[in-house]
Amino acid sequence: MTVHYSVEGRRATVRLDRPEVLNALDRATLEALRDHFREASADHSVGVVVLTGTGDKAFCTGADLSEQRAFMSRPNDYWDWMGRFIEAMEAIKGCSKPVVARLNGMVVGGGNELNLACDLAIAVDDATFRHVGPSRGSLPAGGATQWMTLIVGDRRAREVLLLNRPISARQALDWGWVNRVVPRAELDAAVDDYCTALTDKMPEIVRATKVELDFWKDMAWSMTIRMAREWLTIHAASAEVAEGLASFDDKRPVDYEALRRAIEAAT
Repeated sequence: MTVHYSVEGRRATVRLDRPEVLNALDRATLEALRDHFREASADHSVGVVVLTGTGDKAFCTGADLSEQRAFMSRPNDYWDWMGRFIEAMEAIKGCSKPVVARLNGMVVGGGNELNLACDLAIAVDDATFRHVGPSRGSLPAGGATQWMTLIVGDRRAREVLLLNRPISARQALDWGWVNRVVPRAELDAAVDDYCTALTDKMPEIVRATKVELDFWKDMAWSMTIRMAREWLTIHAASAEVAEGLASFDDKRPVDYEALRRAIEAAT
């Protein structure tokens, strides 16, 4: 089981449980996320949902690269994987209950996109935030290019998505990327505080408020995600993806000269 789901009182908790791969997302994990958020959304006894990860190192670090490597020779498998990712994101974003991201560690790539799909976020003070797509051969279009500008502003979003440098939790707080940053020992108490406040509200009004607040997120998502899926599918077999994965595996910088030659040879 890669995702655990539990309900206590009026709170549902969805917990990624793949600490050995920093809670990375494979297809089975995405399907479980989708199903559990749909379950929580339909359960009228639930008033709030918490999304978190197992362990102290990572909330989620995005796509599981062991699956991504296979997509270089089978791009249509990437199209299927991206479909599961979209379904999971839409289940989180469209959940009828407010969703609190409990950010227990690194928040990277698709992991940050999960965070952006939530309504509120509380992070431990040693968490780091990062996108590495342009450095590793992936377009950050599963929520990041759509929503980062809405949350942190245009210039800061460009800094995150184009420079790919790590951002501290304190910097993320200053930018409005998260709502609160606390020491690890205080994380659960801070989440409890939000959950108590959220469940002490009228659920139909909360649901309707979420719908209204999501107008711009919904618009940006709906106008871009289908084309992003198609572009990423085609690009899965590209020289950029191959070099990005190889440099990650070898723990070395990208060889841009070799990449340039490979692109020229392909054209």
